[in-house]
Amino acid sequence: MTSTPYTVNDVMTKTVVSVTPAAEFKEIATAMERWKVTAVPVIEGEGHVVGVVSEADLLAKEEFHEHGPSLIEQMRRLGDTAKAGSVRAEELMTSPAVTIRPDATLPQAARLMADRRIKRLPVVDADGTLLGVVSRADLLKVFLRTDDDLAAEVRREVVERLFPLSRRDITVEVTHGVVTLRGSTRDPQLIPVATRLARAVEGVVGVHSRLEGPASP
Repeated sequence: MTSTPYTVNDVMTKTVVSVTPAAEFKEIATAMERWKVTAVPVIEGEGHVVGVVSEADLLAKEEFHEHGPSLIEQMRRLGDTAKAGSVRAEELMTSPAVTIRPDATLPQAARLMADRRIKRLPVVDADGTLLGVVSRADLLKVFLRTDDDLAAEVRREVVERLFPLSRRDITVEVTHGVVTLRGSTRDPQLIPVATRLARAVEGVVGVHSRLEGPASP
């Protein structure tokens, strides 16, 4: 009953800063600083993603800069201590990379980021070739849709489809992303359905339902 949901392809950044496995530590750090990103995909060949280097991967070198790791630390944090002595992307990167497909929905991307505790996801095709990057900030772009745009979609995709006979008796108002549905319908059983579908529209912050059934004779 609802329109096609927004996908990663709709919001991702297609101009991507990436490095090769042979990239040196300072080259990676400089790229992150220059482009204001917290991680960069590592690619080889025709753009195949083989890993990701993040700020966390680089920080180990600073952490153990003044003193080398103790034997206990080496045993307990093998990955971090190994990266502290690394100088190239192939040694620093986290592999295999956590990636996502361009046709994934925004909730799917958000859940993956939350589960893996990462801020940026390389977007790849079926062959693992880099297409773009989606960040937490990108997922919030849908909330920048105008109130008029949201109202038009709620009316078109919810009101007109659920209530074709009484659509003229129902108004849709949107203020700061919050939808208010007002009016009467011949089928009150559809009121909770309308509320749920309006809330599912990408960019909607909340929904207030003021819909009522037909007046008693």
